[in-house]
Amino acid sequence: MKRPGRIAVADRFAPLRTRLLELLAGLSEDDWARPTAAPRWSVKDVAAHLLGGDVGILSRKRDGFRPQAVATVTYGELVGLVNRSNEEWILAARRMSPRLLCELLAITAPQVEACFAAADPEAIGVPVSWAGPGPAPAWLDIAREFTERWHHQQQIRDATANPPLYDPYFLSPVLDTFVRALPHGFRRVSAPAGTAVRFEIAGEAGGVWFLLRTGQAWELALASDGPPAADVVLPQDVAWRMFTKGVDGKTARRLAAIRGDSALASPIFGTVAVIG
Repeated sequence: MKRPGRIAVADRFAPLRTRLLELLAGLSEDDWARPTAAPRWSVKDVAAHLLGGDVGILSRKRDGFRPQAVATVTYGELVGLVNRSNEEWILAARRMSPRLLCELLAITAPQVEACFAAADPEAIGVPVSWAGPGPAPAWLDIAREFTERWHHQQQIRDATANPPLYDPYFLSPVLDTFVRALPHGFRRVSAPAGTAVRFEIAGEAGGVWFLLRTGQAWELALASDGPPAADVVLPQDVAWRMFTKGVDGKTARRLAAIRGDSALASPIFGTVAVIG
């Protein structure tokens, strides 16, 4: 079985940050107040959320700082903890001006990029919860951080009618990261060993992956020895939104092309690659 390889994006954060700061610099006062796909968050709130992410990474990963011990929690408790932390930060950041937010992002982001560049990508670290409960390699955690920065910037672009950032240089690794959530999304699906589900994200930045049933688990692969029992094709513009809760599963399913066992394909439309 040919498995998907490591996602290497440490050198792509700086170009992505450049595009973000250029985008923010061109926003009007009205633009900063526009609502986004993130519930209850304006454009300014989403930008503040990105700054909060940088602050957290530098504090935890660079400085080893833990404000308080966190006991082992369930996934539901983790979601609640993350949501509360995000809201507390957003409320405090509403005291900042857009100009100050941009200035702070220009300071923190390069330091975060240096932190990621210095990390051993194969080192085992914290779990990436939407991909599974076990510890994950650093490269997956870094790739997850890349998707955070890309999809929140895209939310700002959508809200302010700016062109989407669909260049494959940025979007291809984002989609490749998101599909790593699929085996976990299929964890409760029973099927005979050897069953395959083909998933295609159509578009310049997309690709084709297979979910293969091996023993008691589902694994992500780049090919299948036999014909798939189900085949799903989803446009890239819909796929990234589905994985980040920008469209619900019912809408994504309606916009997909499905062949074969539609029930076996269903877990795809319930899979997300964000927390909260």
